[in-house]
Amino acid sequence: MTIDHDSLPRSGGPLPGPHRPATGLLDRPDGAVRARAVAPPRRHRRPVPSRYALPLTLLQVDAVALCTATAVANRAIDPATRLTPLLGVAAVLPLLLLLNLTGGLYRTRLTLSVLDELPALAVRAVVATAFAVTLAGCLDGRWPDCGPATPARLTVLLGAQLLIAALGRAVLYHLVRRIRRSRPNPVLVLGAGRLGRRVAAALDEHGEYGLRPVGFLDADPPLLPGDTDLPVLGGREALEREVRRHRVHHVIATAGAADEAETAATLREAARLGCQVWLVPALREYGSLPTAPIAGGDHLWGFPCLRVGAAAMRRPGWVGKRALDIFAASFGLLLLAPVLALCALAVRFDTGPGVLFRQQRTGLDGRVFTVLKFRTLRPSNEHESATRWNISQDHRMGAVGRVMRRSSLDELPQLWNVLRGDMSLVGPRPERPYFVMRFSQAYPEYADRHRVPVGLTGLAQVNGLRGDTSIEDRARFDNRYIESWSLWQDVKILCRTAALMLHPDGS
Repeated sequence: MTIDHDSLPRSGGPLPGPHRPATGLLDRPDGAVRARAVAPPRRHRRPVPSRYALPLTLLQVDAVALCTATAVANRAIDPATRLTPLLGVAAVLPLLLLLNLTGGLYRTRLTLSVLDELPALAVRAVVATAFAVTLAGCLDGRWPDCGPATPARLTVLLGAQLLIAALGRAVLYHLVRRIRRSRPNPVLVLGAGRLGRRVAAALDEHGEYGLRPVGFLDADPPLLPGDTDLPVLGGREALEREVRRHRVHHVIATAGAADEAETAATLREAARLGCQVWLVPALREYGSLPTAPIAGGDHLWGFPCLRVGAAAMRRPGWVGKRALDIFAASFGLLLLAPVLALCALAVRFDTGPGVLFRQQRTGLDGRVFTVLKFRTLRPSNEHESATRWNISQDHRMGAVGRVMRRSSLDELPQLWNVLRGDMSLVGPRPERPYFVMRFSQAYPEYADRHRVPVGLTGLAQVNGLRGDTSIEDRARFDNRYIESWSLWQDVKILCRTAALMLHPDGS
């Protein structure tokens, strides 16, 4: 992914051209300045602050549609065989809303269209209704059989629900477009090349998207003739300042560019700041990969847009990750207490006093904490402990230390770090500050690993990247884990870690 730059002379200032951004002063060749009339800025009403307003209203629309449809359908069913309205709604509503939620039907989108959503709404309504009919049969102790008119009755229910839901969404989307035109949200455009300028122009001309460009972010903007008044606000270093200054909730990244690492870092920083990030790819075919608009795909006046997922720690399941950490660490410390005691005795016999080894490691947001491990080798001094990379082949390590390192038993005291909140069960492995500094200078993506808490195990480790392996590969796997994080992925990594501990040779 790259910013849309062109092979033309470059400048770090505002975009050139006949419509240069108005500053109130005009430079003269002799170095003097003279006043210039500045056009009054366009006035906009305050943007709508809550990004949850539309999803919550859509949820209410679907709930009202189902309740109304159930009441309509029950009027056509014989009292002796029909589902009660209360039972029908209680059985269908939670499942229907959950299916719509997981299917992306409550996401805020750029292009609002009831017809785009209608097939997905219909499929999920059929599934929820089938579940309700099956549940009714189970409660009656027999398979549901309401006579030959059952298909017609279910058709009434489904048809009424879809019709009411579609009409409700159509009215709601009409109101949302009007609100967007009158209260646009400020947006930053990442990339001041041709594609970025076209996207900015489309947003400025079409208020139904509710996004008002306030400027470009580009560390090395091209010199392009054009008619835009938007300034280049700077590179990555200006992102946080401009987000807070303009209260930006959306960032649109236009692909095509020169420095992929800088672009990726800027997108990650925007997600960390809580912005919704949209990617406009240079090749329009990319826009057809997701099933728009349900699976994250959208379009902006013909430009395909891909929604970039929220930062991992801002996703709803992150609370479940911390709950899993607390439960598993507590249970593990209790269950493994005999193993911990045996390890401590073995270490005491092998290396003498000082069973636990304490070392400084870098965790979330670069904060330093003290990690606990069983001592497998007694370093000669603190400098060796902080700066020596690998001790697996050190001749000073005894048989107990080698067994514990090979089986990862020396890592078990870190369950206390997990319980304290210094670490998580799954995450990028923590490293010493000395090496974090060195690796961050050598590998641009290495520092991005600290966007989430570090972990006992991680995606890089279960893929064999531990010990003397590529740091660049580790950083790539760690960032991949963060960007695709889910609670189920944590469970998979824990299962693979347990298998590796039982079979260290990978069998």
